[in-house]
Amino acid sequence: MGSDQVSSDLQVQPVSLSAIPWIQSRFSQARLQAGTGYGSTLGCIRTVYQRESVSGFFKGMSFPLASIAVYNSVVFGVFSNLQRFLSQHHCGEPEAGPERHLSDLLLASMAAGLVAVGLGGPVDLIKIRLQMQTQPCREANLGLKPRTLAFGAPPVYQGPVHCLSTIVRTEGLAGLYRGASAMLLRDIPGYCLYFIPYVFLSEWITPEAHAGPSPCAVWLAGGVAGAISWGTATPMDVVKSRLQADGVHVTKYRGVLDCVAQSYQQEGLKVFFRGFTVNAVRGFPMSAAMFLGYELSLQALRGDHAVTSP
Repeated sequence: MGSDQVSSDLQVQPVSLSAIPWIQSRFSQARLQAGTGYGSTLGCIRTVYQRESVSGFFKGMSFPLASIAVYNSVVFGVFSNLQRFLSQHHCGEPEAGPERHLSDLLLASMAAGLVAVGLGGPVDLIKIRLQMQTQPCREANLGLKPRTLAFGAPPVYQGPVHCLSTIVRTEGLAGLYRGASAMLLRDIPGYCLYFIPYVFLSEWITPEAHAGPSPCAVWLAGGVAGAISWGTATPMDVVKSRLQADGVHVTKYRGVLDCVAQSYQQEGLKVFFRGFTVNAVRGFPMSAAMFLGYELSLQALRGDHAVTSP
């Protein structure tokens, strides 16, 4: 994240090919965190394949895939532009290389997390609703008397547009932000542990003689930052997934604290680490590809030959 960062970062779109495995891994994670009857990641994959074939792994994928480039462009742009503005404000000389301040990085990361929730909340909700509508409700798990969805029965939602309209009709516009409080608790600290490690790791890896980090340094720093961020975000990610999946068949949770309490009472502390393996596996390569795509996009737009940090 160097001082020569352009102010037009909002229009840069990181390579979106990396979004495909990202969304597929998010599918397994959502089933593990909010579903029932899955003992492990491999067990989840095997069960989904047996019940829903290969197409089961692509449920809810179209909407996130269509929006992932814009989403990441805005989030990266908010962070880089705000961090650059704050650094130059401290420095007082717009053309000089701004001094790095941890407080600036924290504020910029928190703003990026806030924007991420505003943009990504409805997309995440629709994705999880589409993925979880084939998950059978179990009376023993819920402690309620829900209507059970038999496999092969008509799905609740016919697609992302129908899911969106159904949520707005039955729950109002506020329904699109179900689980937003948990998402805020996940994304604000999550993006702090995403961007800040990347900045310092890329600077630490890059020799002083170089103007900016090499593609290899970007890839490594981005991967490590992603693994740290997603690993620490897992407990609140579980709560967010459960709150967003709530309401497909029955409404079980009254809020974040109620979800935490019920989940702990029924499944113990280990429930908050469901999907940790999926997060760890996908965190490094997905974030490495995201940061590298972002940096190479900036390089191509500017016609530079050196890779610079956001």
